Amino acid sequence: MNQTELLEEVLLLARQAGSAIMEIYEKDFNVEYKADESPVTDADLAAHKVIVNGLKHLTPDTPILSEENADISWDVRQTWTRYWLVDPIDGTKEFIKKNGEFTVNIALIENGKPILAVVDAPALGVSYLAAEAIGAFKDKGDERIELKVTTKANKGLIRVVGSRSHPSPDLAEFVKRFDKVEMVSKGSSLKLCLVAEGSADIYPRLGPTCEWDTGAGHAIAEIAGAKVTKLDGSPLVYNTKDEYLNPYFVVSVIEEAEL
Repeated sequence: MNQTELLEEVLLLARQAGSAIMEIYEKDFNVEYKADESPVTDADLAAHKVIVNGLKHLTPDTPILSEENADISWDVRQTWTRYWLVDPIDGTKEFIKKNGEFTVNIALIENGKPILAVVDAPALGVSYLAAEAIGAFKDKGDERIELKVTTKANKGLIRVVGSRSHPSPDLAEFVKRFDKVEMVSKGSSLKLCLVAEGSADIYPRLGPTCEWDTGAGHAIAEIAGAKVTKLDGSPLVYNTKDEYLNPYFVVSVIEEAEL
C-alpha cells in the first residue's frame, strides 16, 4: 500500500474512532484516573479499540504503541524501526469539559521520525492529514486544502499558541523575547495544527508531554513546512529511550536566527 492509499485508510479509521467517541461525548460518561492522575474515559478505551483493530488489519506486521496500551518494555520497543504511535483521545481534559478541543492522533513513526499522520477533531468536524510523499492537508469533509507554511522573520506581531489546560510560567518568560505577542489558547494537538495551517507562528511547549501526544501533530506541522525541534535546535525524535516523556520543544515558522 502506497502512502496515498495508507493515509486515506488511516483518515477513515480516525473518523471511525471519532464517531465512537462522539456517541459517548453526547451522553454522561465515566471518568477514572491513572496512577499519574491523568484522566481516562470510556471514550478513550472505545477509540483505542477501534484504532488498534483497524491498524492490525491494515498493517498486520507493524507494531502499535497506544497511550492506552503503553506497558511495552524498552527491550521490545528498541527493536522497532517502524511502528504506529496512537493517542485515542488527545486532550481528555478538553473532552471532559466538552469544549470540543480534543483529537484522535495516529502517526506512523519510521527511524524515530513521524512520516505519516492523521489528527481528527470529531467535535469540530475537521481533520488534518499528512504524509512525506504527498504533503499536508486540512480536510473539512467537503473541502480539502493543502497546508504550506513559509518561514517568517521576527517582525511585527508574533502569534504564540499555548495550552488551554496546562499553563506554564516558563512560557510567559519565553515570549518576552518578542516585541509584540498575541496569545492563542487551544487544547490537544490542535496547537501544532494551528502552526501548520498558518493560524499561529510558534508553539513553545515548555511543559510535560508524552510521545503519543505529539507524534501526529508533529508530522502535520513538519510536513507543512514548520520546524519541530528541542530547545537546543536538534530534532524532536521518538522511541529513542526507555521512557515516553518528551523534552521541551518548539514548533515554529519563525527564522531560527530570530529565536
